[in-house]
Parts: sequence; C-alpha cells; structure tokens
Amino acid sequence: MRTVDLIQKKRDGKALTTDEIEFLIRGYSTGEIPDYQMSAWAMAVFFNGMTAKETADLTLAMARSGDQADLSPIEGIKVDKHSTGGVGDTTTLILAPLVAAAGVPVAKMSGRGLGHTGGTIDKLESIAGYRVELSKEDFLRQVQQIGVSVISQSGNITPADKKLYGLRDVTATVESIPLIASSIMSKKIASGTDAIVLDVKTGGGAFMKSLDESIKLAQAMVEIGGQVGRETVAVITDMEEPLGLAVGNALEVREAIDTLRGEGPADLTELCLVLGAHMVRLGGKAATYEEARSITEELLRSGAALDKLKEWWQAQGGNPEMADHPELLPTAEYQVPVAAVDDGVVSAIDAEALGVTAMMLGAGRAKKDDDIDLSVGILLRKKVGDRVTAGETIAELHMNSNEPMFTEDMTQRTREVFTFAAGEMPKAPLIYAVVTKHGVERIHTD
Repeated sequence: MRTVDLIQKKRDGKALTTDEIEFLIRGYSTGEIPDYQMSAWAMAVFFNGMTAKETADLTLAMARSGDQADLSPIEGIKVDKHSTGGVGDTTTLILAPLVAAAGVPVAKMSGRGLGHTGGTIDKLESIAGYRVELSKEDFLRQVQQIGVSVISQSGNITPADKKLYGLRDVTATVESIPLIASSIMSKKIASGTDAIVLDVKTGGGAFMKSLDESIKLAQAMVEIGGQVGRETVAVITDMEEPLGLAVGNALEVREAIDTLRGEGPADLTELCLVLGAHMVRLGGKAATYEEARSITEELLRSGAALDKLKEWWQAQGGNPEMADHPELLPTAEYQVPVAAVDDGVVSAIDAEALGVTAMMLGAGRAKKDDDIDLSVGILLRKKVGDRVTAGETIAELHMNSNEPMFTEDMTQRTREVFTFAAGEMPKAPLIYAVVTKHGVERIHTD
C-alpha cells in the first residue's frame, strides 16, 4: 500500500477502505507518512468529502491511536456531553451534577481552554483544593460511589487527531465537516462513553457561523455515533450572543452555582434543562424526552442537583462551602462599569469580540502555555432585546489592573461589542434544531 495511491484515490473522489484509512492514520502517527503527503490527503478530503463509513473509520482510527478509557466497571449507561465551543459556555459545571443526581453516571474528561476563556478544567481550578487529576482507579471509584467525576484529559488521548488538527490549522483544511466531525467524535469515543449529547453552536460567536453548516456537522457526528455503536443526539443552539451573563472562569463558576440554586440566567437554565433531559433519556432513566425534562426540572427545583455539586466537589478535594459562599471564589481587585453612550434597544452583542476582550483581560489564552487569571472577566448587565438609557451600565469589567490606558481600552472594546437599535428587537431562538438518528427536528424556543 502506497500513500501516494491513497492521495490520488481521494483526489479522484473515490472512497477509501477501512484498511487504507487505518494505514494512513497509523503511518502519520508514527512519522512514516510525512506532513506534506498528509496535507495533500487532507486537501483532497476538503474538496471531495468522505462517505459516512469513511468518516466513521477515520474516527475509530484516531480514537485507537492513543489511550482509550475503559468505563465498563461503572454500572449504568455512561452519557457524555460535548460543546463545539462558544462564549460563556458554563453548561458542564451544571449538567454534571444535574444528570448525576438523576442516576446517570457522568465520567467526564475535559480539557483546558485556548482562546476566549478557560476550558472546564481551568474553571474547576477556581475551586480551592479541587483535584483535576485522579488515578484511573480513583476516577472510576468516585463515579461508582457518587455518580460523577470530571478530570483533566489524558495527554495521550487521540494523539493522531492532535497531530492532524495541527496540520489542518496551517494548511487551510480546518473547515471540512468530515474532518471536524471525526476530530470531535474520536475524543468522545476514546473517553469510553456509551452515549453522547452534542451542543452544536451556531452564529457569530461559534465555529460554525451558519445554521445549515451547523446542521450538516451535527448530522455527520450523529451518523458517526450510529456507525460505531454510540447513540448520539445533537442540539443546535444559538451563539449570536454569549450564553448567560458571565465570561471568565470564576465568574462562570459562580453563575453555575446561581443556576443550580434556581437563580441563573434564563437562557443558560433552559439550555441545561434541554441538554440534561436528552442525557437522562439516553442514560435510560426516562422513556421520553418529556419525562426526562420533568426529572431535570424537579432536580433543579428541589436543590438535589446543587447537593450533588457539593458532594462532587468534596469527593475531589474541593471546598464545598464555595457553593454556599461563592464570594470565596477568586475575585478580581477592580470592578469597572461600562456605560451606554446613547439610548436604545440592544440589537446585537458580538460574542466573539467580547470573548477576545475577556482573553485580553487575562481570562483566556492566546498561546497554549499562557497563564490564566481565574478571577477576571466580564459580566453582562444587558442582553439582546433589553432597553438601555444613556449612562446605564451595560457590562462590568472584572480586572486586576487599574492602569488608565488599559482600562480605557478594555472599556471601549466592551462598549463596541454592543449594537443598538431604535425600536423593539426580537431575540434569536435559543434552540434551532435537534438532530437524532431519526432525522432533523427544527425547533424554535425563546
């Protein structure tokens, strides 16, 4: 088997066999296939796509390129959630205890952030004492005993995907749905989960900007799940404005606590109830989505999900008192209000630009080895559809510098992410569609 023949085959629009894809991924992982040949193959995929079977074969080949978690000692159906990324995306911190409280085991491996704000693991490090690294035995034992654990992803999960993604990033082949779908799903499969719920973001603050492209990506991932025996549901959700009100690590942890208390932002609460209901159904604790939704609503209302959060944090070395006293979380030294210049109604919030501003405050990483300031970030005081008068606070900067030029720059950048209109402005739907093995159901919820 020769690499050049496989490049030519894909260049000509033909499908590769399972063995041929395995040969490519194994050879690239070991260094036998050079970057320039893999670049040519990735470009051929970019233009000609892949069949559902090819994409599934690629996913499994990358999943098998490194460590694979064995969660079989944990009783029950293990359900994982993955978000394609956004701004203010705090759902894991809420969903993990919510779903575990319903009796569905949550054994989750998460990563650190690169870009807007920290990843789930960075956010969890806001909790004093929380151990993001556990031995395999302790991880499995904790999930078996209390139903939930979230730890840092192994350094050797899907190394082929890491290597291929780095190549795609510098060869203009990132925006390929088969390559994106297999990248995401290979990590979920390697993590040992039985079923998967995907939160596919769409809009200005998301990787996929258009609804049609988001649905295509969701369909590709659901199809991969079916091909490899993992039932998968994808929910297409809005990212034209940030989710919730907080952008920044400790600020988002605090917002997650508020949500579990029943005091969180309406959009974040609703999304967690929707995603949680799908997870509970896939976990076998409800026969229908409607039944699962009733379960998640009751767990939130009764405080059982908040109790599970405290149990989870304590089991992993974290201080559970922070859930009752979030003022103990890392706090920035300065809180700077950002005022509106004119009257109007908020018609848009540039989520991506707001995320970049939060990163410049120190809440995220421009480079992989950058340090994160867990205490800084931005709190929104107004969202799309809200009426504003000149001088009213539209956002609040949480900063650890009061240098005048920096403060003015951050204030102006934050003010510029808001767009105003004279009349009423309808909000975009929170949820656009749900994609399952049965097809696409288009939904519009406020």
